[in-house]
Amino acid sequence: MLDAQTRAFDAVVIGAGFAGMYQLYRLRELGLSTQVYEAGDGVGGTWYWNRYPGARCDSPSVHYSYSFSPELEQEWQWTEAYPAQPEILRYLNHVADRFDLRRDIQFNTRVTAAHYDAATNRWTITTGQGDTATATYLITAVGCLSAPNKPQFPGLDSFKGEVYHTGLWPHEGVDFSGKRVGLIGTGSTGIQATPVIAEQAAQLTVFQRTPNYTLPARNRPLTEAEIVDIKARYRELRQSNRESPAGLTFHLSAPPVSILELADEERERMFEAGWERGGFAMVGGFTDVYTSIDANNLIADFVRRKIGEIVQDQETAKKLMPHDHPLGSKRLPIDTNYYATFNRANVTLVDVRNAPIETITEKGVLTGGTEYELDCIVFATGFDAMTGTLFKIDIRGREGRTLKEKWADGPRTYLGVQSEGFPNLFMITGPGSPSVLSNMPVSIEQHVEWITDCITYMREHDLGRIEPVSAAEDAWIAHVNEVANYTLYPLANSWYLGANIPGKLRIFMPYVGGVGNYRQHCADVAAKGYEGFILSA
Repeated sequence: MLDAQTRAFDAVVIGAGFAGMYQLYRLRELGLSTQVYEAGDGVGGTWYWNRYPGARCDSPSVHYSYSFSPELEQEWQWTEAYPAQPEILRYLNHVADRFDLRRDIQFNTRVTAAHYDAATNRWTITTGQGDTATATYLITAVGCLSAPNKPQFPGLDSFKGEVYHTGLWPHEGVDFSGKRVGLIGTGSTGIQATPVIAEQAAQLTVFQRTPNYTLPARNRPLTEAEIVDIKARYRELRQSNRESPAGLTFHLSAPPVSILELADEERERMFEAGWERGGFAMVGGFTDVYTSIDANNLIADFVRRKIGEIVQDQETAKKLMPHDHPLGSKRLPIDTNYYATFNRANVTLVDVRNAPIETITEKGVLTGGTEYELDCIVFATGFDAMTGTLFKIDIRGREGRTLKEKWADGPRTYLGVQSEGFPNLFMITGPGSPSVLSNMPVSIEQHVEWITDCITYMREHDLGRIEPVSAAEDAWIAHVNEVANYTLYPLANSWYLGANIPGKLRIFMPYVGGVGNYRQHCADVAAKGYEGFILSA
């Protein structure tokens, strides 16, 4: 018997970022009563929490946006080629206001548990405040990178200075003027933050365990002519993105070619042109960057040569050159002046691969027998990707089995959208879907629309429950692994495999087969009456 205070809904959505807001919009269209729970005090998801210096999207602004409303496309005007966090958050707040979404979002509310009751075919959702709600459909829109990885260095509690994590940045900002700052972590976030912090801090010490490849963004303001052209071609761009491998269309002057089939002079010319153009166009111009180690070595050598040209101190340049993984097999960032920042007199690079951090002291960081005295430590150590946020919620399916128990040997899903044993639980951009290997809004919209169409189909056919069959789940996991093993991705110890989290099983989690291919596969499953799923009354 439910408490009298328990509210009943058709659907509950967890999270109010890109995914949760669009899912709410679509469920409203179906006439479903829907409640969204959001831990923050505003919309935005990733872009609500990640306010660190230099936070910026690595997809072009015109592509990193919703496509469902032509009117929204025409009225919103992006200012830069690659949008910064404040502009993206303004955009998402504009969307929330334009479509009156806030009235169905409960802010400052973290979902702590979600339990399925087979007798009633409903989920009971519990929040941190002790509120409860029930729903037929439970949809997680929690994001792939939303559970900050807080490293547990010995002595951290003894540090007398300020400590920050880039994924939990103070909303009022941080003033580093005149301070000695230590930054730990050189993934995408650290690469974005380093140049901006260096401009303000008296001294910046970057502690690097693993050097990363990064490509120049060449960010710039959008011209009025570009904006007019883009708004005239939005429909064409959107369709091209949906059919593309990564949810992005580069509009290169010629079709992608094989690096290995090019003459040396032509290959160097194309590398140079891609480097100068900026962004992912450099790798997008070739067919074999992610599948041939020989081709990858050639483009990686080019990037290493560029590092040597940019960084004046050659010992520092060598430390910044990656050699332990293929280019792009870890998250490939794009940057603004990252390598050039190490030419500044107030910036020091410390290699903690050969001399690991021993302890955090009262005064700073001790590594290799040297204590670096600091006023602030910034952890740019990323997230417990793909599964971390889901595991923070006590999700229990049929017979009380938890999602964490089922996924003890790695995430198990069908299409990355559902998991056997958890009826009517839908995951937007879950493990086993393109998600983090794609331009996220494109993948989010595809999942939301597929889930919405699925619920529509169920209602039209008087069906109340859907979950995958075990054999379909097994086959999909085998396919995800097969496609991944065809590429160079598994050759790196990356967060794609959970390698940044101590004790986490190494399983390649995203689907690398391409956004267009994945979309077609999902459409085929639906066209065959949701083949691979059990649907029941």
